[in-house]
Amino acid sequence: MTVNRRQALQSAGAAALLAAIGRDAFAQAQIETTKIITGFAAGGTSDTICRRVAQRLQGDFAKAAVVENKTGAGGQIAVTTVKAAAPDGATILQTPTSILTIYPHIYKKLPYEPLVDLTPVSLGCVFDFGLAVGPAVPANVRTVSDFVNWVKANPQGGNFGSPAAGSTPHFVGALLGKVGGVELKHAAYRGTQPAMLDLVGGNISAVSGPIGDLTQHLATGKVRILATSGTKRSRFAPDVPTYAEQGFPTLTHSEWFAFFLPAKASPELVTRLNTSMKAALAHKDVIDGLATFGLEAMSSTPAELAELLKRDTAKWAPIVKQVGFTAEA
Repeated sequence: MTVNRRQALQSAGAAALLAAIGRDAFAQAQIETTKIITGFAAGGTSDTICRRVAQRLQGDFAKAAVVENKTGAGGQIAVTTVKAAAPDGATILQTPTSILTIYPHIYKKLPYEPLVDLTPVSLGCVFDFGLAVGPAVPANVRTVSDFVNWVKANPQGGNFGSPAAGSTPHFVGALLGKVGGVELKHAAYRGTQPAMLDLVGGNISAVSGPIGDLTQHLATGKVRILATSGTKRSRFAPDVPTYAEQGFPTLTHSEWFAFFLPAKASPELVTRLNTSMKAALAHKDVIDGLATFGLEAMSSTPAELAELLKRDTAKWAPIVKQVGFTAEA
């Protein structure tokens, strides 16, 4: 019995050692090709982030890193693509917060459960939104209160555009109408730039969108940014006061883009990708490249991202209810 027990302990110890060696080898092995999946078209903000990061993952996390644009269904196709992929590091999701934290509240049926079907890896960047007005609004409208009062006097001008129905900037604009006591009709566009073109052309009164997309049009002289949505002023528009500064504290909302692996990705793989992501997002050309779009490069631990996902999902539930919007509406 003594010999058998000793042999059993030795066998168990050997198995544990082999398992540890296997995990270490897996953590060090370089993946052949990894794909970063985005739900948005080439040339847009999401695509730009992916391509900047992919350049830095190549030769580090994987021998090759490519970007694949799985557009459609407001970003849902990209999420379901990654949900169905093997958790081996060959497929990575990059997505904005609204697809994971707002969509569960506006769609009766989603083809994924963010907290179940994805493994958080790291934040990618954060950014604020802004409210811009154009030629359809008189030049003496310089503040959010000015805009609200102008809409009260000119109801036909009570409209705004956003990058998409159900997006964070859509809800920021809708909330402005609620707290301002005016009706602001929403026009959903396929991205912020088409909305800005209609704004500059005088076809809509205002646009609620990412600050970087708004500042690009200031040079035309036809666009004024009335407010930004952060807790403090945006470094990309330092002269523009926040909504909170102007007496609208409930309109303090920012956005984040983040990276995820499929569910059941191993802790070793998650740690390794997180390390590579942090290095990529700390690189000067990535930081500077994202800044040109009004984006602040930012990484996180997987645990921090998981907590942020849970917190923001809970935060949006009462807001969606207050606005009264559903995807079927």
